[in-house]
Amino acid sequence: MTTEIETVTPQQAWQKVQDKQAVLLDIRDLKNFSYCRPPQAFHLTNQSYGQFLDRYDYDFPILVMCYHGISSLNVAHFLVEQGFDHVYSVQGGFEGWVRAGLPSESDLDAD
Repeated sequence: MTTEIETVTPQQAWQKVQDKQAVLLDIRDLKNFSYCRPPQAFHLTNQSYGQFLDRYDYDFPILVMCYHGISSLNVAHFLVEQGFDHVYSVQGGFEGWVRAGLPSESDLDAD
């Protein structure tokens, strides 16, 4: 049985992050994540998965974002299989986030 993953709009995702009601996981590659990402996004990779597990409980809502909103569904399914209760995919991925005019930050901003 495959669990249907709920999707949220970029605007809904941003509101949940702002209200500290969810964590936003960005699963894009390091180059793109470093160049531009949503504020407060956690960069989930194979290497950071342990840190993610240490930081977040299985009942804390998880928002997964990729490039276009497709790969995030696979990662969301994986997280549900690992025991996370509330996992959502962000519609349109980071491309949808940018199109919605939502805030972003960059490692280049740190200079």
